Amino acid sequence: MRRPFDPTLYLVTDTGLAAPRPVADVVRAAVAGGVTTVQVRDKTASRRELLGLTRAVQAALADRPDVALWVNDAVDVALLAGADGVHVGQDDLPPAEVRALLGPDRLLGFSVSSVAELDVARALPAGTVDLVGIGPVWTTPTKPDAGSALGPDGARALAEAARAVGFTTVAIGGVDATRAAEVAATGVDGVCVVSAVCTAPDPDAAARALRSEIDRGRLAQAVR
Repeated sequence: MRRPFDPTLYLVTDTGLAAPRPVADVVRAAVAGGVTTVQVRDKTASRRELLGLTRAVQAALADRPDVALWVNDAVDVALLAGADGVHVGQDDLPPAEVRALLGPDRLLGFSVSSVAELDVARALPAGTVDLVGIGPVWTTPTKPDAGSALGPDGARALAEAARAVGFTTVAIGGVDATRAAEVAATGVDGVCVVSAVCTAPDPDAAARALRSEIDRGRLAQAVR
């Protein structure tokens, strides 16, 4: 049975941006401040290094079983580490094949930046994909190949279409504390950040500020 997860504040790790601090230390502080789910991503790491990084983050989350742990792209690493899920992009392994490898009990996320890409997910058998990552909302240096910015209105339209078929939604791309409320007000289930936490001198305080703004944006959405 797939575990429930809270996507409210979704942290994607970046080893370079976190340096010289260990990623696990940043994650531990960020979770204390309100991060609700974590994806381990390091495009420069070898599979062995990524496995070690994933296990270090797992150890940092040992006392927080409520925080789901995802691995970016690497199905083999996720299975070896016993992570809760995997997130794949448009150029990674096809979601149907990833689901076959993961089995029925782990989570699967999928990145979309257009209606056509969302249609790929909608065409899959029910239960293949759990979460869609919508973006980039704004352009971001952490993923320069992510495509054209959707803006809040574009993110809102994709989120509505995705949620209509039962997907959990998060929005990513250029989101920081000054924009988190605006993104949360689009109706997505969660806000995804990288540099807003990984570069912060105090990841705990950064996460608290983001959570406050997300709550404000959700309130604005509720009274629309």
